[in-house]
Amino acid sequence: MPRQERPGSDGEHLVQQRLGTTERADRFYGDQVLDHLNARMQEFLGRQEMFFLATADRHGECDSTFRAGPPGFIRVLGDRTLAYPEYRGNGVMASVGNISENPRLGMLVIDFTRDRIGLHINGRARVVLDDEMRAAHPGLPVDPIPGRRAQLWVTVDVEEAYIHCAKHIPHLQKVPVQQRGARAWGTDDVKRKGGDFFGAAAEAAERAPFRRAERKDEHLRGGLHEDTDAVTPQGALAESEVRQVNGAGHRFADRNDFVEELNAEFLDRVERVLARAQPRRAAEDETEFLGWFGRRDG
Repeated sequence: MPRQERPGSDGEHLVQQRLGTTERADRFYGDQVLDHLNARMQEFLGRQEMFFLATADRHGECDSTFRAGPPGFIRVLGDRTLAYPEYRGNGVMASVGNISENPRLGMLVIDFTRDRIGLHINGRARVVLDDEMRAAHPGLPVDPIPGRRAQLWVTVDVEEAYIHCAKHIPHLQKVPVQQRGARAWGTDDVKRKGGDFFGAAAEAAERAPFRRAERKDEHLRGGLHEDTDAVTPQGALAESEVRQVNGAGHRFADRNDFVEELNAEFLDRVERVLARAQPRRAAEDETEFLGWFGRRDG
């Protein structure tokens, strides 16, 4: 049965009023927003290999991430329920942690290769252990690849499902298997996971000496002394007596000279790290695609 209240948040309704788009929004709500997964949506989900996930913690702090698996890894359990597996990852568990505090989530499932269309799903989620999930749904297959065996499942009670239009979705083609190689499901190999592509680890390593210097500076100003970080064996010194020594043995006249030179060196190193990052672009295809999920039924 279709939902009775007007879809969307109070905030979006207010913006619609101010920008004069309420009538257009109501047409979209009436034609496209369902409170369930219709037959076309279920078929679409059953063959997808990836989606984008948005969650937030109890404070409203947001996180967006990416999920992927073989076709069918998104399991449609009914017209108002779906589930997806949580595979072995980096151990941070940001999404599952958010769901444990705030069950609301948003999914954006996009088919870039065949239909060039997207499906939004918003709802309430629950984290389920793998053995509990299989006890409730004994027909779930056991994946032969260890890296694709679920550690946990997230079940979603669907509250909104609606189309993401095709006009800005790029049309992509899959690279043949012999060219792309096998996916490294569940690997802990840093290089196969992408290495330090964005240079974050390198930047942290480059900044470490600067952070140590800042801690030394704080100790000097605060009259503190640590055997591992103190600049001189005497510990805290008066401003006029401060002398810092860098790795080359050069002495600076005072702390300000030291910090200024360290800042300049740090920025130079960061620029070199960023210069190594290579941007990747995906070609876009502006061909229109209309009406994949159809109008609201019933």
